[in-house]
Amino acid sequence: MSKKYYTYILTHEPNHIFYVGVTNDNERRMSEHKKATFGTHVGRYNIKKLVYFEMHLDIREAIRREKIIKKWKRQWRINQINKENPNWVDLSLDWDLSKFYK
Repeated sequence: MSKKYYTYILTHEPNHIFYVGVTNDNERRMSEHKKATFGTHVGRYNIKKLVYFEMHLDIREAIRREKIIKKWKRQWRINQINKENPNWVDLSLDWDLSKFYK
């Protein structure tokens, strides 16, 4: 079984601030983001809404995409999210993240 890696974009409710990251476990990482406290960038700005992610089979490709997306102009990120998730719903809403709250 090959490992999977994810490049993702988070935002907060007004959709003005973005966070781009990479992980090998999307559910665990979203749980960490949703539990983030005020002392972190994600917690301070309440950036906990997963609006976009890509899956990769190679960690180097996931990191390469993260670096590319971080360099994108704001409008390019918005366009990509609008294309893949036009309603900007939190893609992690249906995930059972409770297993990470122990």
